[in-house]
Amino acid sequence: MTNNAERGRADLQAWEASKPDNFYTADRNLRAVLQRHLGDALAAVEPNLIAFGEACAQIIDAAAKAEDQIGNHPRLQRFTSLGERIEAVEFHPNHDRTGAIIWDADLLAAQAEPGSSVYQMALFYLLTHNGEAGHACSVTCTAGLIRALQQAAAPDVREKFLPWLLDPDYATMQHGAQFLTEVQGGSDVGANAVTAVAAGDGTWRITGEKWFCSNINAGQFLVLARPAGAVDGTRGLGAFLVPRALDDGQVNGFYIRRLKDKLGTRTMASAEVDFIDALAYPVGPVDQGFKIAADFVLNTSRLMNAVGCAAFMRRSLIEAHTYACARRAFGQPIADYPLVQEAIADLISETYAATASSFYVAGLLDRLETGLADADERDVWRLLVNLNKYITSVRGTEMVHRAIEVLGGNGAIESFSILPRLYRDMVVLESWEGTHNVLCLQALRDIQRGELDGAFFRIMSAHLDGLTRPELIDAAGAVRAALDQARDRLAAIKRRDTAYQQAHARRLADRFMLVAQGTLLLTEAEWELTRGVATAKPDAAAHFINRHLRPSYDPAQEDDYLPRLARLMQQV
Repeated sequence: MTNNAERGRADLQAWEASKPDNFYTADRNLRAVLQRHLGDALAAVEPNLIAFGEACAQIIDAAAKAEDQIGNHPRLQRFTSLGERIEAVEFHPNHDRTGAIIWDADLLAAQAEPGSSVYQMALFYLLTHNGEAGHACSVTCTAGLIRALQQAAAPDVREKFLPWLLDPDYATMQHGAQFLTEVQGGSDVGANAVTAVAAGDGTWRITGEKWFCSNINAGQFLVLARPAGAVDGTRGLGAFLVPRALDDGQVNGFYIRRLKDKLGTRTMASAEVDFIDALAYPVGPVDQGFKIAADFVLNTSRLMNAVGCAAFMRRSLIEAHTYACARRAFGQPIADYPLVQEAIADLISETYAATASSFYVAGLLDRLETGLADADERDVWRLLVNLNKYITSVRGTEMVHRAIEVLGGNGAIESFSILPRLYRDMVVLESWEGTHNVLCLQALRDIQRGELDGAFFRIMSAHLDGLTRPELIDAAGAVRAALDQARDRLAAIKRRDTAYQQAHARRLADRFMLVAQGTLLLTEAEWELTRGVATAKPDAAAHFINRHLRPSYDPAQEDDYLPRLARLMQQV
């Protein structure tokens, strides 16, 4: 019995030792995806990706784990010991240590030049192997505010606030936050009641309550408020930048009620806030605030949320695969059992699919911001930035749970692995930047108003037409049939009344995104095979397409099913 216990503990020690010490160099799928998107430009940034991948695996991983322990979460500190109002949040010391590494990696400074999204998302993907880790929300909100200032703000506002956001020095930078939600509206932003009054000197004064204010320790807040006399609904909202501190160093007119006690993302401070005559600067025309927030802030967040979900899946795959190879049961490693291999195959295929669609969306954004995108690409970006956030967050929770299943009872222990923390964080990522229903209905409205479906079908068809590798043709036929079915389903939905359309919007969203991810997996497989890249992509794509896009597929009837599971188990 003692020898068995010692052997079991030795197996677990071997599991810990087998995990990668660099999240970038260990991820051949990510490297292939980046090579395809960045081409020769990858060589210039790869040293930073390697260095950051090592820091994320060896330093940030341990720091985030300690920071999330009970008793180490953020604390509200509204006043100094002398009674001075500071509205501050106190963090565990690891918070600033981690922040310095993140900002030093130029994750936000990279955004100074258009066309940096794929590279920036690669850095963010590496960071979010550690869950939200107290900083992913901050990085995301800051990236959205940078884009809003770059694209919409008047020159004087941009020059006053943008340099702080792009500053790579953690000791001197400012980061951003976005405060849109109010207690009475939630996703119904048009019901917002916070008011804005012009001061007559180009600045405004903001008054009212915001209900969910994440990254409350930020130096700059993007706030949606309704100018006096503006119309109701989203059309009457303006976007305003509220600095945390006034030019003389005094705290601006905001008052933190309390920090939110959240299920996940617990090392990032979220709060309820009252604004009372807070000094604010308009970001763009005050009658276009919601459009500015949606186009630049929310869309940035939705892209980054999806990339984070893909990274959560990748980390879950790492934990489950290494555990399966080290853990023995009934005389053999559990990695030898087909049901475990099936779980790993699910994790691989969904991780690859989320990575493919998210970096495709990032690539579209780069083309948009460098003026290279055509009309169809602009339409597909608008559609997929919403639907991709939806599907990756649904699959993210499913796949973290799948990995927990591989670990058995150990998977439920907070101190045993990162998986319980990832699972808790995923619940938050599912709701951030738009709930599932909101995103699916938004996509449906966008299709109806802008006929975005035409662009989607043309681009996906073109990708499928470009497939030439014999080993991919059968899978491509299944995806093409699913594409045709999605077209027919949309046509049928368009003929029905509003209630019917809304009832089936989520099923339509599933169909669109499964087709998109299946198509993108095959285009990546084609690219990798043609260049002689050692890749698991054809097997991963086949597993994904069989699961989701072949209605009559039965794995019990496929001779290659078990061999494919075994191959995927060996190719992580």
